[in-house]
Amino acid sequence: MEFIMDKALKTFSKSKINKIYSYNEYIREAEKFIENSNSRDLSEQDKIYYDYTKINLQRSSRIEKTFKPNNEIVELLKKIDTSQTWLFITEAWCGDSAQNIPYFFEYSKFNNNIKVILILRDSNIEAIDNYFTEGNSRSIPKIVFFDSNGNELARWGSRPKFAQDLVQQLKAEGYTKEEFNKELHTWYAKNRGKELEKEILEIFKSF
Repeated sequence: MEFIMDKALKTFSKSKINKIYSYNEYIREAEKFIENSNSRDLSEQDKIYYDYTKINLQRSSRIEKTFKPNNEIVELLKKIDTSQTWLFITEAWCGDSAQNIPYFFEYSKFNNNIKVILILRDSNIEAIDNYFTEGNSRSIPKIVFFDSNGNELARWGSRPKFAQDLVQQLKAEGYTKEEFNKELHTWYAKNRGKELEKEILEIFKSF
């Protein structure tokens, strides 16, 4: 697995990559942050991260428990006969990460040729700068798919197009960040990954 990681990350040859996590390690680190923090003692910014991380763990857990795979996606995954590395660039406080990454992780389980690794955006700025959204945005999550030789196959992020269009519409209508985030996560809860799976299907068809 280390060998695959090294090749997959060769795209970032000029970047210093800090700690690499498995998905379970990433979740456990977020849980430890919540368990070991007293919210009353945190700085204002850390309190915001605490609140976001806590609810995001609940969101991710709900998706993992209720996940029902799309059969067409599963059949495409089973056809992958060489090693792939899926790189997730994320942060535990990021709501879009919590609503999308669990689906990619659950699908990765259908083929042992797929290895998932995660890096944190805020300690790997040079890495995320390879994957700007709309020109100059460091939006997360970013999912990057590599073949066994470290060649990029595809990339995805930071939210389904339908969700991105919704956010842009709400911003244009004057919604505050708090207001459009509420609408966005209501949409995520109702959609249950269906729009995301349409995009996942197109990605896997391109492999």
